[in-house]
Formats: sequence, structure tokens, C-alpha cells
Amino acid sequence: MSFTLQHSDPKSKARAGLLKTAHGDIQTPIFMPVGTAGTVKAVHQHELKNDIHAQIILGNTYHLYLRPGVDVLHEAGGLHAFMGWNKPILTDSGGYQVFSLADRRKIKEAGATFSSHIDGSKHLFSPETVMEIQRSIGADIIMAFDECTPYPCDEKYARSSMHLTHRWLDRCITHFAQTEPRYGHEQFLFPIVQGSVYPELRRQSAEYIASKNQIGNAIGGLSVGEPAEDMYAMTELVCDILPANKPRYLMGVGTPVNLLECIALGIDMFDCVMPTRNARNGMLFTSEGIINIRNKKWRTDFTAIDPASDLYTDTHHTKAYLAHLFVTGEMLGAQLASLHNLRFYLWLVGEARKQIVEGNFSHWKAAMIPKLQQRL
Repeated sequence: MSFTLQHSDPKSKARAGLLKTAHGDIQTPIFMPVGTAGTVKAVHQHELKNDIHAQIILGNTYHLYLRPGVDVLHEAGGLHAFMGWNKPILTDSGGYQVFSLADRRKIKEAGATFSSHIDGSKHLFSPETVMEIQRSIGADIIMAFDECTPYPCDEKYARSSMHLTHRWLDRCITHFAQTEPRYGHEQFLFPIVQGSVYPELRRQSAEYIASKNQIGNAIGGLSVGEPAEDMYAMTELVCDILPANKPRYLMGVGTPVNLLECIALGIDMFDCVMPTRNARNGMLFTSEGIINIRNKKWRTDFTAIDPASDLYTDTHHTKAYLAHLFVTGEMLGAQLASLHNLRFYLWLVGEARKQIVEGNFSHWKAAMIPKLQQRL
């Protein structure tokens, strides 16, 4: 795996790069569709590859560990073979899912003990077990096990949690170095910066993570309810510390506006369930603004979902047809909406990359953001 910084925007900190992995190259900035349990909901792998043109997808350690289980994945030859996806995969360590099980887990130095949301069975995630699980999943990029702090949380708790995350990281690195990939391709570990919304903690964590000299770095614990201004401030602070010659991944972010603002701060990689989850509820993101396709006004609108461009919209289906599918509860509605939103997200980061290369990103971003915020 290698990362090459290819272009920088002259008026912001936006960058365009190339991340090479055993399963293919990734042009950054990039958005990763979320395939939590070995599938991007409502989207076929053929569509991911040939229609949406996804370069990398994300899987989740917690969910894959519970179902189908590491034994099944190992017997299948890893997640790539199991789901029929021959391009790169990144796996989240499960730290965020453990965080979300506040009433079902206990966090100690050894790791996090939690009860399965499926059957209530007890499990332990430690830095060592999470490395083993991700080795069995076989993702190209795997994440260190961390504690994601809630928002709000007091500075004392955030500090203690950050230091725990750092100690867990050291154990992850040690165990990762002592084990081998299981399916004939390299895997690489990304540490995660924590520290809530406290600038001094974020600074300390970013410096600690940078000192570990891994192939790439991630920023966690944001987009958990804090104001957007705090998210941007923490992201900028951390990006100024993390090494410029390595990819920076902002976890769980976000809206189209969030993506453009954070690209301008130096982020290279994103993931979020928003495009597919919101699509299933009838919310469509377009280059002209946000559409609630359930609204009555769209039922006789026979134009394409996003007339501004045919690069990423399905011109075979109109707003009226999609509105009809949602009104009648047809599954195809959720499928077409999911396809559209993912196309749009991939188009947006691809267009951002193009504008960075051409030296026009800041001007283009300033024109795009007001449109992206509109409710149509």
C-alpha cells in the first residue's frame, strides 16, 4: 500500500491523492459506501462497481463478527470472496458500535464487554481480539480499536478515554505486527485520533497517533451530535498535525456540505450511512439541493431526479415515478433512491477532486454549498 499526494488547492488545504492497495487504486478525496454486514443496503455489488463506480466500501467488525461470524468468513476466504467484491474494503473496528450500546457494555482496561443486540450473548472486544477478527475478515485497511466518547462529555472523561484509546492502540500495533494476513494480500492498520471537542486533547492525540508512523490515520469521535463548527475546528486542528504524506480518514461524516468543508480542511476519506439510510426514507441529495420525494409536489414532475448532470443520475426514471414507488411502498423505490444518493456522493467527491486538480476548488465549493443546503 502506498499514498501519493498529487495536487493541492492553492486557496485551501484540499488535496488530491492516489492510494494504492492490493485490490486496486483509490483516487482521493473519496467517499466509501457503508456495507455494514457485507452488503450496501439495497444495492447490488454489480451496481456498486459498474453504476456507482465505488472504489472502496466499508464493512463493520462488530456486525460481521456476530453474523455470519469469523469462522464462516475464514472458510469463505475472507469478506472479498464471501460477498463477491474484488475491490478494496476498509473495516471499522467496532468501537463506535460498542459506544452505541451504552446500556449493554462495560469498558475496562482489558477491553469492552458487551451484550449482543441480537440474542443478548456476552462478548469481549479487546485490541487483540479485534485485530484477529479483522485479520479473518480480510479488509485491506483495518482500524485500531478505540473508545468513541459521547457528546457532550466532560474534559476529565474525554482525557481518560483518549489515553485508554492510546494504550489500546499500542496493543493493536503489537498484535498486528505479530500476526500475518490470511488471504495472500497485505493489510494495513489506521490509528484513530480521539479527544472529543477539546483542542488540547485533540492536539495530544493527533501527535501521539502521528508518532506511530502507520500508513494512514483516522479521526474519530466527531459527527456524534456536536455542532458542525466544533467538528470543523477539531478536524482542521488535527489535519494540521497529522503527516501530509499519509491519507486522513474522517469517520462517519457526513452531509454533502460536511464533505466539501472537510475536504477543504485536508481530509481524504469519508464514510457515512446517510446517503443510503436517508434514501430509504425518501430523501434525495442533488446538485441543486435536497428533495423529499414523498412530497405531493413531485408526483407529476416528469423530469430527472437531478437534471443538472447525467453523469450520476438515472435518466430512465423521473421524480414522478420515484414518488409513485414510495407512495405505493414498492421496494424498487428504496433501491433507486439509494443508487441515486450514492451516485451523487461519488460524483461530488469526484468533482471535488477534478476541481482541486484544475486549481478551482475553492471557487467551485463556494458556489456549490448554498445549493447543497437548499430544500427543494
